[in-house]
Amino acid sequence: MDVFIRTHFSGGHHLRAYPGNCENPHGHNWQIKVTVRAEQLDHLGMGIDFKELKKTVNAVVDELDHRDLNQHRAFREINPSSEHIAIYLFRQLEHPLRTGRYRLYSVEVRETETSGVIYYGD
Repeated sequence: MDVFIRTHFSGGHHLRAYPGNCENPHGHNWQIKVTVRAEQLDHLGMGIDFKELKKTVNAVVDELDHRDLNQHRAFREINPSSEHIAIYLFRQLEHPLRTGRYRLYSVEVRETETSGVIYYGD
């Protein structure tokens, strides 16, 4: 069973060496979807408690909110593209969202309603 939550953050970035407008500083309201795959339900009939999932995800996402992502430690050497943001979030959430019953399955990052990426891990 796949259990997911959606959240968001706002932040600025620029893509170094990009051949176009995205090389200039600009911002997005990134939409995030985190999916956990549960192999079995707990004694309450849940894969993972939404409250716990939201708490764990928001602790990581809040580090990116209202920041210049190029200044964040994770993106000083690499572009803070949606792809790299998805990889970063996945790696930060992979350990805390793993038990004997469930594990992190995917992280989706959207710059707009019509553009985004989904990362499933290595």
